Amino acid sequence: MSTSAADGPRWDRRRLRQAAKDILAAGLHAADPARLVARHLRVDDNAIHVGGSSYRLGRRGRLVVVSAGKAASAMGRAAEEVLGERMAEAIAVDSSAPARPLTRTRLRVARHPLPDERGQTAASEIETLARGLGADDLLLVLISGGASALLPSPVRGISLEDKAAVTSQLQRSGANIGELNTVRKHLSRLKGGGLARTAAPARVVCLVLSDVVGDDLSTIASGPTVPDPTTYEDALGVLRSRGILAAVPKRVRRHLEAGAAGDVPETPKPGDVLFRRVVTRVIGSNRWTIEAAAQEARRLGLTPLVLTSYLEGEAREAARVLTSILRECVESGTPAAAPVCLLAGGETTVTVRGEGAGGRNQELAVAAAEPLAQFPNFAVVASMATDGVDGASHAAGGMVDHDTLRRAKAAGLPAVGEILAANDSTNFLGPLGDLIVTGPTGTNVVDLTLLLAGDARPGRRRD
Repeated sequence: MSTSAADGPRWDRRRLRQAAKDILAAGLHAADPARLVARHLRVDDNAIHVGGSSYRLGRRGRLVVVSAGKAASAMGRAAEEVLGERMAEAIAVDSSAPARPLTRTRLRVARHPLPDERGQTAASEIETLARGLGADDLLLVLISGGASALLPSPVRGISLEDKAAVTSQLQRSGANIGELNTVRKHLSRLKGGGLARTAAPARVVCLVLSDVVGDDLSTIASGPTVPDPTTYEDALGVLRSRGILAAVPKRVRRHLEAGAAGDVPETPKPGDVLFRRVVTRVIGSNRWTIEAAAQEARRLGLTPLVLTSYLEGEAREAARVLTSILRECVESGTPAAAPVCLLAGGETTVTVRGEGAGGRNQELAVAAAEPLAQFPNFAVVASMATDGVDGASHAAGGMVDHDTLRRAKAAGLPAVGEILAANDSTNFLGPLGDLIVTGPTGTNVVDLTLLLAGDARPGRRRD
């Protein structure tokens, strides 16, 4: 099922690993936030055209720009370049300072994934700015992944420490982003449509770089400009199902219970009239990243096959399923024959039980090492967080191949089972040189995972 040497260069370990790097780079390039904003934003003498809609400001109308998330600086700079002096005021909240300073935008740097006081101060600035807008004004919101944590605005009676504690407990319990944001929306003034409500009666248009599987607008950054279909009872249900309701701060539990009893106003829901003057558009997502990765794989001479952009579940379980599909390609040529590139996007989770360092992408890669060792063909698995930060580590992800177990044993590293039990994938991949380290990428469209299979390995027989 694989190419022969007569057909061209062999798809061996070295070539597959280089191809994996090139394909990941192509996916990242497609998620460049500045390019995506510039594509969806333009001005002329009469109007501002953004996200498929046109807006006239008139004599008294002001244009205010708010950027929040891990791509806030890049998105804000792109807005500056297009809008120039038309911007009356602008603020960006990012998780790191950009190499190039913003010229018309106030930059605020805050902590992610756990919120801090800097983020709370920035959220208050944005809330004050939005509250001062009138019906003739236009609020342009540029949202990317991480905005939920970067804009903590706790409701009355809930402290920042309370929110940070709940966020940490949910993450360690293995909660997905939808579950996490269902809770956070009901502890916040700006999330779950809160920013749109605060800015009313101004017109609001929001451009979104999606970091959520399926691009659900009510989940991305906890949906600050869209209706919230979830309820206080849903938030309580998340905490119950994850087994942490009794462990969360008492003030959080009491607030959610008061909301479920109708004693606290709900977040704005679908059909609320305030959203008649609000437009929200996704301008970049994991799907487009996967498409770009597939194009690069095709250019390199691999047969690309997109498996899903909805990859979820435990990282180690996802690894077993994905490698079994790659094995089928190798053994039978179905659903595609080697040389092949399988692509998956989404966001897996890790239920943390150990004290090691790592993240979901690194754990997926480590869990793939054992099945790859049994492959009769050269094979590689690589998985990375597109924002450059994978869990509790400095790496974006990891890459393994059919030879990883042999190299690990030669290096005296613990067995894969021990590494997974300790959630210590960073300290397995690091000594092997198999960490993917990019630093903050300035974008965030969740994770990109690829599996490559090439030529048959010399001396290996099929089982």
